[in-house]
Amino acid sequence: MTAQGMQQGTEGPSAARDANAVIVGVDGSESAEAAVRWAARMCADRNLSLRIIHALNFSPYTYGAPYLDVAGIYDWMEDQGKEVLARAAAVAREVSADLDISTEISTMGGARWLVSLSEDSRALVLGASGSGAAGGIGSTAVNAASHGVCPVVVVHQRDGEVPHEGPVVVGIDGSPTSERATGIAFEEAAQRGVPLVAIHAWSDTPHGTLAGGRSAIRDPRAFEDAEHEVLSERLAGWCERYPDVAVQRELYIDGPRTHLLAWSQKAQLVVVGSRGRGGFRGLLLGSTSNELVQKAQCPVMVVRPERS
Repeated sequence: MTAQGMQQGTEGPSAARDANAVIVGVDGSESAEAAVRWAARMCADRNLSLRIIHALNFSPYTYGAPYLDVAGIYDWMEDQGKEVLARAAAVAREVSADLDISTEISTMGGARWLVSLSEDSRALVLGASGSGAAGGIGSTAVNAASHGVCPVVVVHQRDGEVPHEGPVVVGIDGSPTSERATGIAFEEAAQRGVPLVAIHAWSDTPHGTLAGGRSAIRDPRAFEDAEHEVLSERLAGWCERYPDVAVQRELYIDGPRTHLLAWSQKAQLVVVGSRGRGGFRGLLLGSTSNELVQKAQCPVMVVRPERS
């Protein structure tokens, strides 16, 4: 049996890429199980199919490869991978017994495969830390959020549970990517029947830089009026499209990362663009989205720009 580029379905048909499918990556960790539950709930609520994927990781066995039983290791890892997928599918079935589920194994690198699958998927869902993440955010999640084509959700837990109550929160900075994130945030709030909190900070500088006694804002009231107008303009079309979504506007002088992280402690989902107005050209993941992916207290959805 060859390990080159193998992909195998183990439950249900190995479907072609499907814009009505949600992809969830699993590695057997508790974090991945939380991601499966979150993705399964999304699929059940919206009649979407769920694709559970697992990438075999040969990197621990590359040292001394000429002396190893490569075929034996591959067979063992494949068996382990099938067990991981079977457990993940069972977890998804606990959320909804009627889910359309398929499972796949690949030898392609996890992040590279995920990015490839994201090209025509509804969403890509990952746990905040995997079995090899040493308690921190996994590199696969960061890479997927940086390069994924569809929205990428990194599922953080709060107090040991994934929150399913509270508003949807969106960061708005006026950039094209932020505009796309705003539309998706409205859709998420409408689907969940919860309010939307729209966060807008005048400056991307760290919290407190402009808000102190020597603030560059000489007339705070004038600032607030002007920024309220900016935010209202950004929200107007979306409010018309989603009239049933109650919108709470929150304005800050600076520190978008600080405020979004604080709101993640009481939200059920935070939606941000992958790179905002202050990102360097070519930068794939901006400082705000990167920090939320790393430190948020609820699931974070990172939205990439539309492909031209």
